[in-house]
Amino acid sequence: MAKKESNQHIALLQDIRNKVFKPIYLLMGDESYYIDMICDAIIENALKEEERDFNQTILYGADIDDFAVVVNAAKRFPMMADHQLIVVKEAQNIRGIDNLSYYLQKPQMRTILVICYKNGSLKNKKIVAGIEKIGVVYESKKLYDSQLPAFINTYVVAKKLSIDPKAVSMMADFVGNDLSRLSGELDKLTLSLPEGSMRITPELVERNVGISKDYNNYELLNAIVTRNVSKAARIVQYFEQNPKNNPLVVTIGVLFNFFANLMICYFAADRSEGGIAKELNLRSVYQSRDYLTAMRNYNAFKCIDIIALIRQYDARSKGIGSGASSNDGDLLKELVFKIIYTPYQK
Repeated sequence: MAKKESNQHIALLQDIRNKVFKPIYLLMGDESYYIDMICDAIIENALKEEERDFNQTILYGADIDDFAVVVNAAKRFPMMADHQLIVVKEAQNIRGIDNLSYYLQKPQMRTILVICYKNGSLKNKKIVAGIEKIGVVYESKKLYDSQLPAFINTYVVAKKLSIDPKAVSMMADFVGNDLSRLSGELDKLTLSLPEGSMRITPELVERNVGISKDYNNYELLNAIVTRNVSKAARIVQYFEQNPKNNPLVVTIGVLFNFFANLMICYFAADRSEGGIAKELNLRSVYQSRDYLTAMRNYNAFKCIDIIALIRQYDARSKGIGSGASSNDGDLLKELVFKIIYTPYQK
């Protein structure tokens, strides 16, 4: 049973909560958030409280010289319980993982062995295939920036709350795809909600996370979309004065993602709010309004030129091409000016 995409963790968690266990789990990948979530769920559900003293063992990679220690622990029989649980954290730090291949030939079926392998994937295809035959291989990949709004909305809805689209964008831009940190910041926001309030607003984010509700990538994008030059200039100036909180690489990523999606909109069969939302797989119809506004202010030819401009300035920000010595503030000023003013090339 292989689980390879992070959004498939839901079915796996459901099995765990229903007490349906496999003899071995390999939880691996670059995104530790889902690895920890699944591991914690197994620890919570595999054994009764009174069974844990004799049947639960948690091992850490920094404390183990060889994987043979894990194999020997897994071979034991449980004491006065249906199963024993062996959890190996930071398994990527343990040498001799090849020893696991011998265990897989004759596993102890009353052992639940959980291997947490972070910051990469196990490259031994024979072992991975062997685990897949009798257990679960789950690969937890980093989310793309475009997937963060969906993660934020889902996380908030699970707490029976709602969040303003602008607040979603602020959180995604500021925190990025470190899901452990992102979920922690969202937890902090839920605890900061005024009594009786059920919605996370940009003002709440500004007060508790340290992001300006008026000077952020969401507002810069809005200024560009509406061709509001004075607003765009104010935000760019603020970014230049606060570079640590507003790195150029993030702003360029936001602009590129928007205009790449805008290019898709020009070819959509249904260009209504609902049609655009469906075409781009947006969480709400509200989010499609910026794209409709942009289509009125920038035609498809201009959009192609803008995407080329963004690529050019991304390269320059990394020291590639002419004018590479310009600082980030100057590069952003030039880029925004050219997006708004430069006519498209036919």
